[in-house]
Amino acid sequence: MIRLELSGEHTRLHSSLCSQCPQGPAGCCVSPPELDWTDIGRIVSLGGRGWLLEQIAAGNLLPVSRGLELRRVRRREDRAAPRRSKCVYHGPRGCTVPAERRAATCNYFLCEDAFAERADGQADPASGAGRRAHALLREVYGRWDRELTGAVAGRPEGPSWDAAFLDWLGAEFERLSSAGELAALAAPG
Repeated sequence: MIRLELSGEHTRLHSSLCSQCPQGPAGCCVSPPELDWTDIGRIVSLGGRGWLLEQIAAGNLLPVSRGLELRRVRRREDRAAPRRSKCVYHGPRGCTVPAERRAATCNYFLCEDAFAERADGQADPASGAGRRAHALLREVYGRWDRELTGAVAGRPEGPSWDAAFLDWLGAEFERLSSAGELAALAAPG
């Protein structure tokens, strides 16, 4: 069953299927998304600048041309399972970092199996709303990231990966999100 946690640009989609992922215990965490410029700005805007700097220093987040790559590690899900590469933050019970530190994609992505899951032979009534929220988040986050990619490319010093650069990304994210493009995903009331 799908559950939407509406909160504008911080909206999350959940599925009961994730805990029993048909793709395996690590599910989509086998191929984690990068933290793109918009993700980094969102994390900073939620108070995560220090965490980002710590994780970069620890080698868990690796600077790349489009933002930060999440390091992959080879681990077993249990003693009998083969070692598989997966996101450094994936633990035995799923993601080990809070939602406000994850790539937005990790918070709103659901695979087609989750949208198609049926309970008692009936389609999940939240499936349509989940698909609409997913599509809107992808479209808006994609546009914001294209804009921030251009802004980062226009900085003569490029990404410096220091507090000042991260603060700038946080301010840019707040500017973009203040336009209200994701107001349709606001929590009721």
